[in-house]
This record gives sequence, structure tokens and C-alpha cells, in this order.
Amino acid sequence: MKGFPDPAAYEAWYLTPRGRWIGDREFILLRKVLSPEAGASLLDTGCGTGYFSRRFARLGLSVTGIDPDRDVLNFARKQGSDIHYLQGNAVELPFPDNAFDYSIAVTSLCFIDDPLQALREMWRVTRYSLALGLLNRYSLLHWEKQGQGSYAGARWDTAGEIVKAWIPALVPKPTEIAVRSGIFLPQGGLLAQWSERWLPGALSLGGFLVVGLRK
Repeated sequence: MKGFPDPAAYEAWYLTPRGRWIGDREFILLRKVLSPEAGASLLDTGCGTGYFSRRFARLGLSVTGIDPDRDVLNFARKQGSDIHYLQGNAVELPFPDNAFDYSIAVTSLCFIDDPLQALREMWRVTRYSLALGLLNRYSLLHWEKQGQGSYAGARWDTAGEIVKAWIPALVPKPTEIAVRSGIFLPQGGLLAQWSERWLPGALSLGGFLVVGLRK
């Protein structure tokens, strides 16, 4: 698994106009697919600096974040939240079956050598539903950013591959599968933001691919 970029620089990017817009769009897609209830528990697998952990915690969820990088977890703990952060590996989660009501993995599986095993582990510890945020190979973002900067070493997936190769390996089988995407024009300008309002999330051509699975 690739090492995490500089935590402070990563967080600072979310404060830029483009970063704030992308973060908001990604969170909206994840929340819509997951449909979590306040008071429930959520696991953020590969939580990094805790950006999405904190956003879901603000919905009233009890959030646990797990990541293999000790330095990035120390940074996350300093962000002033009551989220429980734990060092650990996504392919061998240290939790019992159905330990969490919900779980998410936001682009973290894109840097894991065995993403299917990580998904199996997430599925095992999830009681109700999970949401994956992935990098979409059928997107303008892939064409522009593949192999560059923080995208170096990332795996770019497609909705078809997830549905045909990953999901059939899960036990029990999901009762519902939702696939959405967003960030169709990754530049983040006015045209991109206007287009995002009108292009349907069911169109799997956005740079950020979201797969939701429900038990």
C-alpha cells in the first residue's frame, strides 16, 4: 500500500475552493448512498487525516477510523474530535462480525494490493450498509491525473468491474447495490459546478465512483 501524502498539505487542499467543492460533492454522494441514521456507529477504513470521519461524526454518528499510517493518525487525533482512531490494516480488521452499523472507504481501497479482501473484511464487520469511494477509470479525472502527484500508484476501477468481480465474492450477498458518480469536470470552476447540478449521478462517468451495498 502506498504511503500517505503530507497530512497537513492534504487537509489544506480541502480548504481551497476546488478542494472544498470536491469534498462537498464526494460527501453528498457517500451520504446519499449510505443513508446513515444519527446515533449509529460507522467505521472509516483507511481514514487518513479523518476528513470524512469528521464529516460523518457531525451527522451524529459514532465514528471509528482505522489506518496503517501512525503519523497520519496522530495528525487526525489533533483535529479536535471525539473520533476513535486506531492503527490497523484493512485486509485484517481487528473487529468482530457486525461490529459497526455502517462503514466507508474513501479512495483508500485504490491503494491496497488486495482490495477484494479489504472489501470482504468491511462487509464482515458491517451490520447494515457500506459505501466505497473509488477512482473511476472511465472519467476525465483519470485522463488528466493518472500517475500524477497523489494519484501516483493508484488503481482506477470501473463500475462494471466492481459489480461483476467484487460483489459476487461477498457473503452474504448484498440485498441492494447502488452505483453513483460525481466530479464529472474535475477542474472545479463555475462550469464544473453548474454541470454537476444537471448530470445524473447514475451516469458512471464522474471521477469519483461510489458503490453502496446493503445487507
